[in-house]
Amino acid sequence: DLIPFETVVKETDMYIRAEYNLHSKSAERTREYRTQIERYIEHHPVFLSSMVPLPMDDAAPCIVRDMLEAGNLAGVGPMAAVAGAIAENVGVDLLEDSAEIIVENGGDIFLRVSRKRLIGVYAGDSPLSGKFVLEIFPEDTPLGVCTSSGTVGHSKSFGRADAAIVLAASTSLADAAATAIGNLVKGEDGISRAIEFAQGIKDLAGVVVIMGDVMGIWGKVKISPVVTR
Repeated sequence: DLIPFETVVKETDMYIRAEYNLHSKSAERTREYRTQIERYIEHHPVFLSSMVPLPMDDAAPCIVRDMLEAGNLAGVGPMAAVAGAIAENVGVDLLEDSAEIIVENGGDIFLRVSRKRLIGVYAGDSPLSGKFVLEIFPEDTPLGVCTSSGTVGHSKSFGRADAAIVLAASTSLADAAATAIGNLVKGEDGISRAIEFAQGIKDLAGVVVIMGDVMGIWGKVKISPVVTR
C-alpha cells in the first residue's frame, strides 16, 4: 500500500517505500550525507579502514558521530555502520513528508510504520531461509533492522553466519552490531556465544542468528512462519 522507488547514488542503492514518491528528496539527502562522510574521510583516512572503534569526535558531522558511537558500542570500526547510518538519516528526513517510511539499504532497514509490517528473512543456503518473517509493530518504530552475513553478499565478515539480524532503535547501531555478532559465528556452537555477546551491547532490542539449520533468538523479536498456498 506504499509507493516504491529506488535511490542510487554511487555505491548507495536504496529501495524505499513511502506514502508519496519522494525520490528527488531522497537522492538529494543521500548525496549530502555521502558528501559529509567522504569529506570526513579525506581529513581522517583511518575512518575508512579501521576495523576497531575510533575515538568520538564532537566536531564531526552528526552522521559521522552516529557511526563512531555505533562502532564504539559494538566494538567494530565505524564503517560497519555506514549503510544503516545512511538509511536512518535519509529515512528520518523523509518522515517530514510521509508518516510511514521504509528504507532498505543493502539489507539494512530503517522503518517507521503505522500498522504491522512483515520483513522476510533471506539466509542464503540455510534451510531456514525464506521460511519465516519478522513481525514489526508500529509502537516499536522508528526501528533499525540490519543483517550481516558471512555467506551472502559482498560485505566483509569474519564469521560464517548465514544471517545475523539485529533490531535496535538506532539503525547505525543495529548495522554495526550485526557485523560484530556475525563475526563471532564460526560454527553452530558459536551462536550461543554470539547471543551472549549481543546481550552485552547497550540498547539492542533483539537478535536473530542463523547458521545452517540452527537459529538463536534473543530479545524483543516476534517471528511467524511463511504460509505457502
